[in-house]
Order: sequence, then structure tokens, then C-alpha cells
Amino acid sequence: MEVKDIKETALAQNPVIGQMLQYNHEQIVFCNDNDTGLKAIIAIHNTILGPSLGGTRMWNYSNEMEALNDVLRLSRGMTYKSSVAGLNLGGGKAVIIGDAKKLKSEALLRRFGKFVNSLGGKYITAEDVAMSSRDMEIIRMETEFVSGLPENMGGSGDPSPVTAYGVYVSMKASAKETWGNDSLNGKKVLVQGIGNVGMHLVEHLSKEGAKVYINDINEERLKMVADKFKAEIVPANTMFDLDIDIYAPCALGATVNDETLSRLKCVIICGAANNQLAEEKRHGEIVREKGILYAPDFVVNAGGIINVYYELEGYVRERAMKHAEGIYNTTWNVIQTAKAENIPTYAAANRLAEKRIEQIGKVKLSF
Repeated sequence: MEVKDIKETALAQNPVIGQMLQYNHEQIVFCNDNDTGLKAIIAIHNTILGPSLGGTRMWNYSNEMEALNDVLRLSRGMTYKSSVAGLNLGGGKAVIIGDAKKLKSEALLRRFGKFVNSLGGKYITAEDVAMSSRDMEIIRMETEFVSGLPENMGGSGDPSPVTAYGVYVSMKASAKETWGNDSLNGKKVLVQGIGNVGMHLVEHLSKEGAKVYINDINEERLKMVADKFKAEIVPANTMFDLDIDIYAPCALGATVNDETLSRLKCVIICGAANNQLAEEKRHGEIVREKGILYAPDFVVNAGGIINVYYELEGYVRERAMKHAEGIYNTTWNVIQTAKAENIPTYAAANRLAEKRIEQIGKVKLSF
């Protein structure tokens, strides 16, 4: 029986083990605590390059399988992200199931910290959606395996400026391929999601003279960003019909899908969101066929993991920003590889990540 057949059989018979086999994960930890209401999943994808590091997000998933699928895709993305960025880290991710506004508490976070600690450093957590550096400080009470701590604890604080800068330089590399130079002056850019990363990205774009459109579910924040950076607010039901040059998804994933691709009028997709392609292979190919240059998300948004990596070494913001600047060249190299081999950009980025993991795996012999 071929490997493909084995994976398909395993997935049909056992959806959990089957999905681990499909994505080639090392370990999944299911966490439950009735007293605090904690229900969480920690996924460790690969530790060849080093301990797995990836943020914890808290989200009110509709069911546990949705949460599992999310954490598996996200942790795999972290492996590839760290590999392409040249970091000595593996890929991991955690999700806490529930409404953060209602369920999050000190007790829940500390109980989660105990689960992280039980892995003995194989997984290092950090902040992600609906989590903050203050939450990391609470988790730190129960485990040392935490990054993204506040500056007053010797951490790096908010990683969003570094993440946004990486998106910005990746966008410039994509512009160079598309228009022959990397200037974004006069380009029309839709930034979907105006969290901390999205806001910093809007600032970079506005300073360079781009025409920026913004969308977010937080109307108060939208107005603040629009007023501050002269951006134009667009409603969700019409934003994919805009005549734009660049689409920058900076919220949750899977916004590049059948429905949006039938409406999108852009030549570049480059943003901070994870797992932007709803179905990697199918939508990655459709994007290429439509003549849209897709900058692979785990290449583009690596600034966050770069930032916390330097926190582990003794944080200096200038070192993190200098490393993030290299995302420009990484994006350019991925695009050129995709052109030379006539493959989608996501496949070129995956190949680059897998090549480094394979090579370093041969170095890390047990003798």
C-alpha cells in the first residue's frame, strides 16, 4: 500500500491520528480542566531544527474538530515559517477553545501553563489571537517555556511592529517582481484586519504614499486608523469587489477561497494572516492561473517568530528588525524559484522549508 493510501485509510478510520499522519505531526496534547473550564489542544509538528515554538490563540470554535484542524495547520505553518526564516526552532501551536471575553481567567491561564510545562520545553508558547503579553506573564507563573513577555520582564513586548515590517518588505519584493521596482507609492492596497499588525502595516503603506483601504469588525478601531493614516473604510460585503493592486489579509485565515477569488481584482496577495489559502494546493494553483502573485503567508509573516526568537537569546529590537528585513530577499527568492520551476509560490516556499529541515536533520546525528 502506498503512503498516500495509508494516509487516506488512517484518516477515514481515525480522524485524529489520520490528520496527524496527513500533516506528519509528532505529538498532540489534549488538555482539559473542569474547574477552570480549560479545553485546549497543543500540537507539536516538528522539532528537528529545535524546540517547537508558536503562539496560543483563544477562539470560540464551533466544534472540537474545527479546533483540531486549525491547530494542526497552524503548527505545520510554524515549522515552515521558522525553517524559511533560518531559525533554530521547530513548529508548534496551541488553541484554547472558548470565548476569551467570557472564559479567560488567571486560573485558566495558569492551568494551561502547567500543561505547557509538562512538555519539558518541547513546546514554547507565545501570544496569538485573543491573547496578550499580560496573558503570557500569567502563564509564566507556571512554566519557563514562554516567550512574548512584557518588556519589564526582560521580554520583547508587542511583536506586531516587527511582524508588520516583514509584511511591508515582502510586499515591496512582490511589487518589484510585478512592476519592475519595489515602490508602493500610488498603489491601491486593501488591508483586511486592523489589529496591531494591520495598523502598523497601514502606517508603513501610508508613509510611502499608497492608497489604503481598510476593513475590520471593530468599527471604533477602524475609525481611529482611518483618521490617523488617511485610510478609507470599506464594508465587508463590497471589499472584494474593489479595483485594487494588492490584497493584504491580516485577520484570520482562509480568506482566499472560491468565493473571494471569483471577485478579487488584484495582482498581488501579501498579508499577515496565517493559512490564507482555504485549500493550499487547489487555491494556490487557481491564484497562479489567474495571474495573481501570492506571497506565501509563512514567509511574509515570519517577523513575529523572528522577534520572539531573539527574546530567547537576550532581546535586542534592532537585531530582530534586521533579521526581519531579510524577508524581502526570502520572498524574492521564493518567487524566482516558482518561476524557474513553473510551480505555485506556496509550493516553492514549502520546498525551501523542507530542504533546510532535511539538511539539518542529517547533521543532527546521534553519534
